[in-house]
Amino acid sequence: MNVSHASVHPVDDPPTTDGGGGGGGGAGNNIEVPRVRMKDIQGMPGTPGGLALRICQLVFAVVGLFVMATTSDFPSVTAFCYLVAATGLQSLWSLSLAFIDIYALLVRRSLQNYRVVSLFTIGDGITSTLTFAAACASAGITVLIDNDLDSCAQNHCAQFETATAMAFISWFTALPSFLLNFWSLASR
Repeated sequence: MNVSHASVHPVDDPPTTDGGGGGGGGAGNNIEVPRVRMKDIQGMPGTPGGLALRICQLVFAVVGLFVMATTSDFPSVTAFCYLVAATGLQSLWSLSLAFIDIYALLVRRSLQNYRVVSLFTIGDGITSTLTFAAACASAGITVLIDNDLDSCAQNHCAQFETATAMAFISWFTALPSFLLNFWSLASR
């Protein structure tokens, strides 16, 4: 009768990376074991795509802020004041995260820490929601002034429309950052 017999096969102990174990010694004997981590998708924090999104957010928010702030009569409409405040906040948020992305790229550090991504997700969600709400409110007032009241001759309709469009584009570039960060949190 042919019965299989149990056999023991030796298994190599994986090398340690702490430098002190293994009985022989020095740091020269250790082999670097690659760490397993999620692939960095372009657009996530700490990637060149993420930096490009942050710079686009910053540029469009700053342009919208300055175009609206240079008109003389924007303080008379609450929606326009809200747009200035929201794009100002979006500008500061995008600038600070762009600096963090630049630092992460220079030192080749991944920003896929749960707490960091949670902070980015919450901040992106808040700033993108505020920017979108301000752009919608400003678009409503701009349509009211232009189409319903027909008083564009005495107002700065072109500047109002430009600032509103820049706020929408800033929101549109902030949305992928929020969604990628949120997806990253959900996939953990």
